[in-house]
Amino acid sequence: MLATIVGLVLFSVLGFILLIGLGKALGSSTEKSVASNSVLELKLDKPISERAQSADLNPLGGNQATIGLVNLKEVIRRAKTDGDIKGILLNLELVQGGMASLEEVRDALLDFKKSGKFIVAYHEIASEKSYYLSSVADQIYLHPLGTLEFNGLSSEVMFYKRLFDKAGIEPYIFRVGSFKSAVEPFFRENFSDSARYQTVAYLNSLNGHMLGQVAASRQIPEPRLKVISDSMLVHNAKDALRLKLVTKLGYFDEVQDYLRGKLGLAKDKKPGLVSLGEYQDADKADEKEGNTSGNRIAVIYAEGDIVTGRGSDDNIGSDKFAEAIRKARLDDKVKAVVLRINSPGGSSLASDIIYREVLLTKKVKPIIASMSDVAASGGYFIAMACDTIVAHPNTITGSIGVFGVLPNIQPLLADKLGITVDRVNTGKFSDLPTITRSLTDYEKKELQLEVNEIYADFTSKAALGRHMPVERLRRIASGRVWSGSEGKAIGLVDVLGSYDDALKIAASRAHLKADDYKVQRLPRQKSAIEKFFSRFGGDDEDQAAAEARLLQAKLGPLYPAVRQYQQLMQMRGVQARLPYELEIK
Repeated sequence: MLATIVGLVLFSVLGFILLIGLGKALGSSTEKSVASNSVLELKLDKPISERAQSADLNPLGGNQATIGLVNLKEVIRRAKTDGDIKGILLNLELVQGGMASLEEVRDALLDFKKSGKFIVAYHEIASEKSYYLSSVADQIYLHPLGTLEFNGLSSEVMFYKRLFDKAGIEPYIFRVGSFKSAVEPFFRENFSDSARYQTVAYLNSLNGHMLGQVAASRQIPEPRLKVISDSMLVHNAKDALRLKLVTKLGYFDEVQDYLRGKLGLAKDKKPGLVSLGEYQDADKADEKEGNTSGNRIAVIYAEGDIVTGRGSDDNIGSDKFAEAIRKARLDDKVKAVVLRINSPGGSSLASDIIYREVLLTKKVKPIIASMSDVAASGGYFIAMACDTIVAHPNTITGSIGVFGVLPNIQPLLADKLGITVDRVNTGKFSDLPTITRSLTDYEKKELQLEVNEIYADFTSKAALGRHMPVERLRRIASGRVWSGSEGKAIGLVDVLGSYDDALKIAASRAHLKADDYKVQRLPRQKSAIEKFFSRFGGDDEDQAAAEARLLQAKLGPLYPAVRQYQQLMQMRGVQARLPYELEIK
């Protein structure tokens, strides 16, 4: 009887979850209409990723979806010509996205304004990134007691040397390049001079590019904006208004009054606001680029850390992405490929597996690299064989270098935990690599030689792809990080532009007109229901991604440190990764 009752309860719970999932799926497939005289409201209150990641079908919540950059740009593009949409309301606070992604959104908003329609922005709290977007607006409202951050860009790094000292962990570091600072947090307490130098250089490049664009939109001289930013002259809403960063101080009801005036509504009428999600559901247009031609341009989205194996939705698995590139290469309908990269790198082995498929594809059809927020180290590795590399001025790129880390936890085991380790080997080095004893000088030398060989291979292939002498390539490599603008000046990047520019270049190389192809997006994404069932079917990819999102929701600001620890534990072999855990704010 007890077993029957438990079974019924479980069946009911499962059935309830399935009904929610089916309801969402069916609801999303039902076309909705947009009322005439409406305003598209963009809140952008979730992280912006290259492609939208659907939330798990979990009635208990806790998992966070993302806003897909490709979907967001398509919505803005469609709203430009939609007679029912009269303008856009940017209701922004803490926008979560990289600088290059935000520039793509900003360019889409500027293009929207060419239609003659209005954009109005409202902030209660405006971060540097959210203001960067709203600076394109015709009117910018800031709450009278609100705040606007306008004091420049910053990047913080956590260093773990003292923690390792206290815990009894001795990290052995093997790297090539004076700028390859990815491992500095494990053996230093602060930036090295070279790491600080390169970070100052590319942050100033990104900040200067942002100030230039804000200056053009707000018609404020760039030197004046730099003084405002560097001196942090904006302390409150009144300062923001006085310095002309915003146009009005007001409450949301006053924004609604402004909308009524633009829409020609009476004071007692509520402006019709259409959310991003509602507008997407009204007319699914994600795959409507191009016409019904049989020609295709395959866009392969490579986002996240580069790992061996299949990987997950949150990273770039070498097997899955090599397969996607191979599929595009062998498909006669695919006339060109765009490799869209947003990655700080990862496994050098996995990067080389993907690089090989890019190289093979280049021999039979055009393949263009489109760099997003970050395409550095392993992210640059997979791009360097492409015909053309397109990057934003504020893309983080370069970091051509490699490293390896091997921790010795013997002091932790013996001194802190009272655990001793003994071993029996058939040969002198049978237990290598090991984390339970110190390395000999000979072993450290051999491991460093292995890293040196991988660096030589990386730089040789980069020089081949960039058509420059390897000696010159190595002078701009050495693990140094560059902005897209800097990368263009030194030859690491061919063209400064957006994803749309890369798509146009791919079409031109394939001799295709704008109306003579469709876009095919790879790898194929699973729907929310597929993800839900695959978790019950033991799909490790979806299970890991779901657990990561749940952990992020639970830990909040502590998650980056935990994520970095998890990445360290998952590293296999020599790594081609961006220096430290880069976060610009």
